[in-house]
Amino acid sequence: MAEEQPTNTYKPEKKSNKTSIIIALLSVVIIIQGIKIYLDHQESVAQESQLTSAEEELATTIQQLNDIREELDEKITEIEALGGDVGELQRAKEEIDAELKRSRRANRQVIAQLRDKVEGYETLLKVKDQEIEKLKEINQVLLTENTGLKVEKNQLSDSITELSQSKEELVSKVEMASRLKAENIKIYSVNSRGKLREQPFRRKQLDKLRVEFNLAENDVAPVEGKNILIRIVDGNDQVIFDVARGSGTFMLGGKEEFYTANQEILFDNTRQQLAFEYEKGTEYESGLYTLEVYTDDYRMGSGQFVVK
Repeated sequence: MAEEQPTNTYKPEKKSNKTSIIIALLSVVIIIQGIKIYLDHQESVAQESQLTSAEEELATTIQQLNDIREELDEKITEIEALGGDVGELQRAKEEIDAELKRSRRANRQVIAQLRDKVEGYETLLKVKDQEIEKLKEINQVLLTENTGLKVEKNQLSDSITELSQSKEELVSKVEMASRLKAENIKIYSVNSRGKLREQPFRRKQLDKLRVEFNLAENDVAPVEGKNILIRIVDGNDQVIFDVARGSGTFMLGGKEEFYTANQEILFDNTRQQLAFEYEKGTEYESGLYTLEVYTDDYRMGSGQFVVK
């Protein structure tokens, strides 16, 4: 009888099943890990997209705030020029400045708040546009009224100027009309015996010079005291004077001038007669002389005489 061989207990099928299970588990792990990596990547992309969107939104909002701030400056300048109140606009500008500083640390919630305020500022600007138009209308009315007042003022000023000129002209005419005039001027030489001679005069016979004239009638001139002056002027335009014999000075055209002799009188509008006698003390030079009569800084009349 043949010897019985030992039985082989090795089962290769079971080992193959275990390997398959392990491979399957590894595949699942790899798939899960891949899914996780994919999801993480998608989340990262979404976060980056959200961040980019927030940054863009923040930049847009900040630009809007800057634009509004510039427009506020323009409105403040315009309303101030029109005489309106700019307190509200200045406060809004201060708020925008503060928001611009805070926006550096802005998140989505802050950005949303900023956008709400942008809408509020834009509404404020629209209201101020309406206010500016009303102010312009008011200022136009005031300008028209002021223009009318200026025209009336200028017309009144012109009338006052005309009245003033008329008054000055009237005063000037009255002044000219009230000036006294010396009429019938006569000039004589008086010798040592008191005898009067008419010109031409001889030097040796001219011890004294006598001047006679009357004051013309003048109903405009007031009754008042007058200082009547005479000047004897030689051919060289030099005034003959001697302080020791009663000569002196007076103002003529703003300049101090010499006179030869004077008299204080009361003008009474009676055609009163006046006479002057002047003794020179020395002989007159031969030539033509001029006699001038003055009072109150104006000349009343004049005459001439010749000395041979």
